[in-house]
Amino acid sequence: MAVAHFADRLAAAAGRVGNPVLVGLDPRAESLPPGLISGSGPEAAARGYVAFCRGVIDVVAPLVAAVKPQAAFFEQLGPAGCVALSEVIRYAASKGLLVILDGKRNDIGSTAQGYAEAYLGVGDASPWGADALTVSPYLGDDGLTPFVEVAQARGAGIFVLVKTSNPGGKRFQDIVADGRPLYRHVADYVETLAHQTAGQHGYGSVGAVVGATYPQQLAELRQVMPHTWFLIPGFGTQGGSAKDCAAAFDDRGLGAVVNNSRGIIFAHSRKEFAGRIGPSRWQEAVEAATREMIEQLRAETPAGRLGVSNS
Repeated sequence: MAVAHFADRLAAAAGRVGNPVLVGLDPRAESLPPGLISGSGPEAAARGYVAFCRGVIDVVAPLVAAVKPQAAFFEQLGPAGCVALSEVIRYAASKGLLVILDGKRNDIGSTAQGYAEAYLGVGDASPWGADALTVSPYLGDDGLTPFVEVAQARGAGIFVLVKTSNPGGKRFQDIVADGRPLYRHVADYVETLAHQTAGQHGYGSVGAVVGATYPQQLAELRQVMPHTWFLIPGFGTQGGSAKDCAAAFDDRGLGAVVNNSRGIIFAHSRKEFAGRIGPSRWQEAVEAATREMIEQLRAETPAGRLGVSNS
């Protein structure tokens, strides 16, 4: 059975829930609520990660369109962590969520093909079963082509690193070549791929990672990337605000998902929640933080039109 175009599925999901929130699943043993990890060693931690992520998913599934597991925190545990990641991806999908796997993979030729075939495609289309994957552009066009081709064939998507949220990103991304910063050269190529793979809503299977911590560049990139769906990290803990994200959306409220990881999944440790919602009620804190972010984005960005014009 053919899977619908990824960007169209993402637009439909955002319209259904009426917001562009993307919840990052970044489990860290030292930050989990007490009692979730029983025993020691990677197997015990992996079991705790699955329990925690399932608990987060149960809360956010009715509220948001997608989740973003960070592969590194699972891979850190070795084989047990990889099994846990697979369980989390499948569980999120069973709850109706789109899954964007944050792996930042890339290589060339058959190796890139291997990565693409491993990760991209829901259900039995791929071993990992992700709807989309983050990808590095550093190896050039032949390093991206296999990902694009597999994504198109399987109704999946990729998000290419363009202007990342971390302070050190500018060391390479802002280098000027032929009169423009490197991130603009990457943006132009990503936009070409997005235009070539556009679906019914006008956005392509190829998206871009653009940080909320650089709102001026975010606005600049939206102007030159009209067919590219943005994945926006940097909200909340890293300093990005809803207002910083406003320029990423089109007049329908489409075109971007905004990620929040620590600020949501570890909300029980945030001072504004810790006093009234203790660690034993950590899922209540997850819900409160998610709803808070939803309201901020609805109030400060065109995403407030979601669920009205795109339901």
